[in-house]
Amino acid sequence: MKKYAFGVDVGGTTVKLGLFKTDGDLVEKWEIPTRTEEKGRYILADIAEALRAKVKSKNLSLSGDIEGTGMGVPGPVLEDGVVNTCVNLGWGVFNVAKELSQLLGDLPVRVGNDADVAALGEQWRGAGQGYQNLVMVTLGTGVGGGIILGGKILPGSSGAAGEIGHMLAKRDEKEPCNCGKYGCLEQYASATGIARLAKKKSLTWEKATTLKIQDTNSCKEVVDCAKAGDELALSSLQESMRY
Repeated sequence: MKKYAFGVDVGGTTVKLGLFKTDGDLVEKWEIPTRTEEKGRYILADIAEALRAKVKSKNLSLSGDIEGTGMGVPGPVLEDGVVNTCVNLGWGVFNVAKELSQLLGDLPVRVGNDADVAALGEQWRGAGQGYQNLVMVTLGTGVGGGIILGGKILPGSSGAAGEIGHMLAKRDEKEPCNCGKYGCLEQYASATGIARLAKKKSLTWEKATTLKIQDTNSCKEVVDCAKAGDELALSSLQESMRY
């Protein structure tokens, strides 16, 4: 009997990976950078390489010890594992489950929207245990949502029921979201949105600040400066929280 499975959370900045026992207990977790250049063409190959390396380091085999791989991606997913566009990864419409399975020697792969599968995880082993109806909100490079009704995921039309990150939050926004529209919620309420707000505020900020604004600023840097009392960082977080 196979004792292990892989979990993969594909984010716009990092891919988080985990080796689990089939009862859900975590054995080990790690992460790799998400290479979104060239429309994300390297992401699945990087994931497959990382999983194969982990199997080797644990003296396991893909075919003999691994039940399969479950993966969450930041965008709508159809029932057969076809991703219906992931703007933060550069992906269009293609069968992610099939391609990753082939890269892993035909290991079974199941793919879902990241917030949907996070909601299922919370219902199984986390804060949602015992509940048949719940909503999961994810904050990262973008903003996502997963909805469980009657114990089942509510996918909605084209798998997009929980895509709250692309709701209109600000009508007069001049900069486009990654999706091409303007004023989406994740432009202000996500991790990248917070870093973006801080950079934008810095252009007219006249007070002293410890936050060194540059293109590589992260949300963590803004939060760390806010904890230290930096007014620019605090103002950026307060604006984000209004959304």
